[in-house]
Amino acid sequence: MPLMKIENAIPVFLLLCAIRLGGETLAPGSEPEIDRAFSRLYNFDFAGAHSIIDKFVAANPANPMGYSVRASAYLFGELDRLGILEGEFFTDDRKIADKKKLKPDPGVREKLFRAVEDAQVRARAILEGNADNQNALFAMCITYGIVTDYVALVEKKQLGSLNHVKNSTGFAHRLLKVNPQFYDAYLTTGLTEYLIGSLPFFVRWFVKIDEIQGSKTQGIQNLELVARSGRYLKPFARILLSIAYLREKRPKDAKKELTELVRDFPENPLLRKELEKVTASIARGM
Repeated sequence: MPLMKIENAIPVFLLLCAIRLGGETLAPGSEPEIDRAFSRLYNFDFAGAHSIIDKFVAANPANPMGYSVRASAYLFGELDRLGILEGEFFTDDRKIADKKKLKPDPGVREKLFRAVEDAQVRARAILEGNADNQNALFAMCITYGIVTDYVALVEKKQLGSLNHVKNSTGFAHRLLKVNPQFYDAYLTTGLTEYLIGSLPFFVRWFVKIDEIQGSKTQGIQNLELVARSGRYLKPFARILLSIAYLREKRPKDAKKELTELVRDFPENPLLRKELEKVTASIARGM
């Protein structure tokens, strides 16, 4: 199969493989700034998230977590500005595959990749002394995912992003071997399982990721685990579940997730808009 044809067949594989943020298993409230930054991020208050995380980084310059959240805030803001976070984008493979050029903000791109580098440099330094450090492993996982999303969804270089997907998933598996109860990390493995399982067989033949079987059922189960037990990623898992449920023709389940997300993050206009769309489609019997 020609390479370009494969590229056109795999757009669904790139469904927000990143923005999966978390930290070392910590006592609840041990890093309240990170929790507050996530709350601002899920409410689409990007400026508020940056303000909080800038103070955290200033007080904790060696912690890769702060830079990872900073990179995530840049990515979320740019995806929102470009209209990529609309639910229809992720439920219609043709829109993901569309090669129409977007107009990314070069200043945001520079800041995003600088934050990724800042996180990875610090994470690698920690891992040299302790290969099992959970915070550092997760920082590597999520920053590779952030680059995946930017390259695939903003720059439209889908095939070029696959190595980042493999790296992100590899670090997630390493982390889960160290601590199987690091629930946020299951978002990475679960999403990759679901997306690989969504690909046609002939495409899966070319896309190989270690320890990933391509089970949509397992993928959804992993996302549901994060939605129940995750710390930072619980809301994001619910967002991804709503998209997966819509793709699997389960609109009532998607509505349930979106209803609770709107309740928890009332300042987020996109969640409310997506809930209205799903509610209307159910009323029409679609």
